[in-house]
Amino acid sequence: METPQLSSLYQQLILEHYKHPRNKGEVEDATAEIHMRNPTCGDEVKLQLRVEDGAVVEVGFTGQGCSISQASVSMMTQKLRGASVDDALELAAKFTRLMHGDDEVARDRSLGDLRALAGVAKFPVRVKCALLGFDALQEALKADPSAVERARS
Repeated sequence: METPQLSSLYQQLILEHYKHPRNKGEVEDATAEIHMRNPTCGDEVKLQLRVEDGAVVEVGFTGQGCSISQASVSMMTQKLRGASVDDALELAAKFTRLMHGDDEVARDRSLGDLRALAGVAKFPVRVKCALLGFDALQEALKADPSAVERARS
């Protein structure tokens, strides 16, 4: 069980990413781009990636929505810059498991700031908010299958 101080710290971290998002903006010469919207609540994100030699060399997003959706995509973009395509897909899989209440993943320090969103799993209606950026990531990489193929060769 989280202590009140830890819960408060996590809330502050989420609000910090919401108010001052990282990597917000357009990516010049993006190799993959996807726009996704959560019709339930109106959250939306346009994710752009530039993938070169099997790695995410540039990532950016635009969009609007609740603090959870926007903080989640901000935190995600920090973890993506420089990551291989396979690592990016693994991050998306881990975060999805976190959002479905996987306690083992919640202790995985490799998630960094994303661990602050673990409590969202207790609110099923908000899980889609947190996953919006990660769903966009997976779709963007599917839309650029050559990036995945190049990463694995």
